Amino acid sequence: MKKLSLTGADLSLKTLDEFERQHPQAALAEQARRQMQESVDTVQQVVETGRVCYGINTGFGALAREHISRDQLIQLQYNLVRSHACGLGEPLSPAITRRVLLLKANSLAVGNSGIRPVVVDALLALLNNEVLPVLPAKGSVGASGDLAPLAHLALALIGEGEANCRGKLLRGADLLAAAHTQAVQLQAKEGLALLNGTQVSAALAMEGFFQARVALLSSIVIGALCVEALAGSYSPFDARIHAARNLPGQIRVAEMFRSLLTGSDIWRSHQGCDRVQDPYALRCMPQVYGAVWDTLTHAAAILGRECNSVSDNPLIFGDEVLSGGNFHAEPLAFLADFMGIAAAEMGNISERRTDLLLRKINPRLEMFLAREPGVESGFMIAHVAAAALASENRTLAHPASADNIPTSAGQEDHVSMAPWAGLKLLQILENVRSILAIEALAAAAAIDAQRPLQTTPSLEKLHAVLREHVRPQDGDRRLDADIRVAAENIHNGLLLGSLNPELRGDFFSA
Repeated sequence: MKKLSLTGADLSLKTLDEFERQHPQAALAEQARRQMQESVDTVQQVVETGRVCYGINTGFGALAREHISRDQLIQLQYNLVRSHACGLGEPLSPAITRRVLLLKANSLAVGNSGIRPVVVDALLALLNNEVLPVLPAKGSVGASGDLAPLAHLALALIGEGEANCRGKLLRGADLLAAAHTQAVQLQAKEGLALLNGTQVSAALAMEGFFQARVALLSSIVIGALCVEALAGSYSPFDARIHAARNLPGQIRVAEMFRSLLTGSDIWRSHQGCDRVQDPYALRCMPQVYGAVWDTLTHAAAILGRECNSVSDNPLIFGDEVLSGGNFHAEPLAFLADFMGIAAAEMGNISERRTDLLLRKINPRLEMFLAREPGVESGFMIAHVAAAALASENRTLAHPASADNIPTSAGQEDHVSMAPWAGLKLLQILENVRSILAIEALAAAAAIDAQRPLQTTPSLEKLHAVLREHVRPQDGDRRLDADIRVAAENIHNGLLLGSLNPELRGDFFSA
């Protein structure tokens, strides 16, 4: 991807994923410029005729009935940007900020927002030069758009904000100089067009989707290693079982397990044993992870459409200016909450498998995977840490979208809380990576304890990757650094090399 041309209609999740990895230059397509100018002409006509239209010559929110005189329309837009810059908390990450900028530019490119192409050119100048506005993560309720964080974006464009450029904090004119652009001189409707929109909610949900996808695939390979570590049965992954349930995610996940569990020294060593059934945390992985798979497939379909959506207000269609509610982020709130529940379940079932690894269910293993139980504690407290994070996730998984606090004197009487849904989704996933890291390290130690028996070729490859970064247990030692390293490897997808690429699925075509 050398250059990304924004038309307002051609972004996709796959494009966003590639954009974040490759950082190509982005520019408005010529057709987008024409589309945008047509809506600008309509705004100008409204200004010249004095026709009353919300957001162009009225106040905002509960002040929508206040008519604004023509000589105050420009000041209205600047006042809007400045007064709404009330964001709080830590800034959004560079990756999420880049995504917000790209999504906002593409949404405006559709041509329903009444904003000049030169404004989007300035926005893309920030993006192309890695001048990333400081967007506080908190302060939006996900209705009337993500007003507070997007106001901070608009401040950067008018030369009154802050931005990070390759580790350096820039302010005002300095950030515009670094982006090789000039301060935008706002015209009628333009401040509102920049602030209205669900791009922060969308960027957070999309980040959660990308991270959850990697966490799911990592859960499958680590879960397969755990089957071998516990000398578990392969029978629960039989294709006939899953065909009978007829759920696509479950069928796909079971196939992935079968590709990993192909027969091994460990498997052959326990054929004929008297253990009839494994606990659910082993036996029901296709059912649980299949449900997660289908959840992410659903999320991909909605988020893919959101890439090219227009979510500000009012919207312009020909010579009509229509006020509606596309700024309401409920669809994104639901998705983030749904993915948060699914992610929490990935952590819950992983923590249960770690507990199984420490119980001596496999007679070849010692309690807590200690070499000398009693003298050593092994993974006893590592499991406690996993339990603590799983409990935290159960609280975080409570749906943000079930909450509502009316704002703007009751005019905005139902809000989505989508940004908080997205933020806590990312916190859940961070916890899940640590929970999975603990399981992975414990499973690798259990494989070590069964040497010279080998696991399957694919899982030996996984075990080798883990051992490249974390040395084997040779007695009790502090494990916090090991857990952090393994969690980072999971985050970066380093454990997925043992998984057949044809079975991974990309979710992007959903």
